[in-house]
Amino acid sequence: MAKIDYRKDIQGYEQLRGEIEILNKYGTDYESHRGSVTRVIDRLHPTRLQLKVSEIKKETGTTKTIRFISSGRRLPPFQAGQYINLFVKIGDVRTSRPYSLSSAPHQTGFYDITVRKVESGFVSSYLLDELQVGDELESTAPAGYFYHNPIFHGKDLVFLAGGSGITPLMSMIREVTDRGLNLNIHLIYGSRNYEDIIYYDEIEERAARHSQFRVTHVISEPPSDYTGCCGFISADLLRDVLGDVSDKTFYLCGPDAMYRFCRQELSNLCIPKKKIRNEMFGPPADITSDQYWPTQINPRTTFKVTVHNGKTFPAVAGETLMASLERAGLSVPSSCRSGECSLCRTKLLSGTVFHPRSVKLRKSDIKYGYIHPCVAYPLEDLLIII
Repeated sequence: MAKIDYRKDIQGYEQLRGEIEILNKYGTDYESHRGSVTRVIDRLHPTRLQLKVSEIKKETGTTKTIRFISSGRRLPPFQAGQYINLFVKIGDVRTSRPYSLSSAPHQTGFYDITVRKVESGFVSSYLLDELQVGDELESTAPAGYFYHNPIFHGKDLVFLAGGSGITPLMSMIREVTDRGLNLNIHLIYGSRNYEDIIYYDEIEERAARHSQFRVTHVISEPPSDYTGCCGFISADLLRDVLGDVSDKTFYLCGPDAMYRFCRQELSNLCIPKKKIRNEMFGPPADITSDQYWPTQINPRTTFKVTVHNGKTFPAVAGETLMASLERAGLSVPSSCRSGECSLCRTKLLSGTVFHPRSVKLRKSDIKYGYIHPCVAYPLEDLLIII
C-alpha cells in the first residue's frame, strides 16, 4: 500500500518546498563553517601568546622599552591603555607581572612595554638585566579597562602620570597624534628630576607638532635654577595649569602614593568620580603604609598556609599571598595582579587576610569567603582552596 504524503495538504507546503530547493542550490551550507566563530574569537582573544624579543631600547638610566613580536600567531588587537600579563621563569619560580602596552594600537606588528627598575624588584631586574633579543616569553592577550570611551569620557582629557605610569598614557598619546583623532589631551607628568622623564624627547616633539596635545612637567626635586612647575600635582597646580576643570575627564596612572595624593586633590576640586579613571600597577610597595593596615601585625611575621590537598607553605604578612604561592611552586591564574580581574579568586576556609580598600571585591566574594591572593596579605594561619 502506497504511503500518502499528508504534508501536501498543509497550506504553504509546496511554496516552502520550493524555497528549500532554491536554498539548497544557491544558499550557504553552514555545516562547512562549523567552528569558524570559535577560530575568530580565539584569534582576537587568545588565552596565551608566544612573544619574542625583537628590540631593547634604553629610555633612561633605569628604564628600557622592550619590543615583542609574535613567534607564532598574529598579534591580537588592543585598545590604547590596555596591558598584557607577562610570564617569566626565574630560577625555580614561575611568576607574572602586568605591563601596560606603550606602543600605539595601530602598530599591529609588535607590542612595546616600558619597564622601570624597581628597588629589589624580582621581575623588573630580570627583564632589564638578563633579557636578551631573541628570548621568548609567554603572555596573556591584552586586557584591562583603562582606555578612552568616546561616548562617556568626552573630548577634553587630562592625563596625570607619575614615573612609569606614563606607559599606558603614551599609547593613547601616540594613537591620538598619529591618527589625528578629535581629542584634546593635556599631559601633566610628575617626575623626580629631568633625567627620570621617560620619552622626554618624543613627548616634546609631539607637543610641538600637534596643537591638541599639551604637556606640563612637574619636578619634585628640581635643580636650583629650575623655573617650571615643581613639587606635587596638587589642586592648586591643576587649577593654575588647566583653568576650568568642569568638563574634563582625568586619567590617573602612577605609584600608589601618587594615587592617594592626587585623588584627594581631585576631590578638593570637586571632580566627580565618574570623571576620574585610574589604572592600578600591582600591590603597594609597602602595604604597611596603607592607613587601614592593622598596626599590631608585624609585616615580617610568618604564618602557615595550608591548601585543601594538604600542602603547606610559609607566608609573610607583609607580602602578597600570591607571591608566597608562587614561591611554593603553586600556580594560580592571574592577569592584573591588582585585584581587578578576579582570575585569582581563591576560597578562604579559615583565617584572616588584609585587602587594601582599593581592591574590587564582589559582594558575592565577601559573602562566600573568596579572596584575591594577588592583593591579599595573611594576618594569621590560613586554610585555602585553590
